[in-house]
Amino acid sequence: MPDTLRPFRIAIDDAVLTDLKARLNATRWPDAELVDDWSQGAPLAWIQDMCRHWAQGYDWRAREARLNRFDQFITEVNGLDIHFIHQRSPHPQARPLLITHGWPGSIVEFHKVIEPLTNPVAFGGSADDAFHVVCPSLPGFAFSGKPKEVGWTVEKIATTWATLMARLGYPHYFAQGGDWGSGVTRAIGAQDAAHCDGIHVTLAMGSRPKIDGTPTAHEQLALDGIKHYQDWDSGYSKQQATRPQTLGYGLADSPAGQAAWILEKFWAWTDCDGHPENILTRDELLDNVMLYWATNSATSSARIYWESFGKGRNLGPVTVPTGVAVYPKEIVVPVRKWLEADFPNIQHFTFQTQGGHFAAFEQPGFFVDDVRAFFGRLR
Repeated sequence: MPDTLRPFRIAIDDAVLTDLKARLNATRWPDAELVDDWSQGAPLAWIQDMCRHWAQGYDWRAREARLNRFDQFITEVNGLDIHFIHQRSPHPQARPLLITHGWPGSIVEFHKVIEPLTNPVAFGGSADDAFHVVCPSLPGFAFSGKPKEVGWTVEKIATTWATLMARLGYPHYFAQGGDWGSGVTRAIGAQDAAHCDGIHVTLAMGSRPKIDGTPTAHEQLALDGIKHYQDWDSGYSKQQATRPQTLGYGLADSPAGQAAWILEKFWAWTDCDGHPENILTRDELLDNVMLYWATNSATSSARIYWESFGKGRNLGPVTVPTGVAVYPKEIVVPVRKWLEADFPNIQHFTFQTQGGHFAAFEQPGFFVDDVRAFFGRLR
């Protein structure tokens, strides 16, 4: 039956792991970069070191078991299998919270925040801050199904998520997201305002600069981020938005290529003082890469760019209560004035002292505190 919830546990076949190690050991490496920094891309020596650890030191079975501490399910919505974590709180006053990742992220981004959100008392908090957490894998990502037809825009994903929340028995819920998750969350706020009681985002996807006179320091930071992204950081996006199939041949065949494609963004987009391992461990970084490699989802995940850029409809303003958290190393920091036309009901706008694009992954404490603070006013 399409509305059946099927229990799910991550269990990658041994053959996939054996093949992975063989491919890593047989990698044909490119020439080294000609600079002593990351300006030509992920440095050869570091990617080689990461792949050596992946093949020889990384224990996927232990990492798999750690991810399986969460309750997971698959259900069919709009003709597609959707994988999701559904971690219920032990506290009766808990409110449902839908959290959505983006690219090149996954449910791994949230593994440090799900338990504090569902059981705050166990982490020194109050039961009044508890949530039932629903954390889906985007269509084409990880353990969700791969669409067999076009049309899976952020707006369709938002309607799918709304159906999922209703199926789980949540007539009212909150929603949070970053990266593509912010686009999906915005669409939920616009399309399902009868059931979504508030949204929280960390990236202002789709907002445009609105400058009156000399930019403020915060506006200038955002403008600098836009210029840097356009000049130096957006090639991946153009490729995935225009030729995801062509890109996929290399990424599906080479784990080293898949790792480099993803890990370079964790250097570029985290608040890591120049190196991803300053903020995330090797195993955490590889956990996320594994969800792409083991499910062969490089191509299907890239298609969200092809589906969504320039093809979505105008949703109009999001009138539900909105919270925004500004992390200083976000790709483009949100600017309240630029958002107000699309989000006329901003009730919470905070500036964090640390963190970048992968907020829950990098700074789980700040993330949890901000989510609690905003949605606490809406309970």
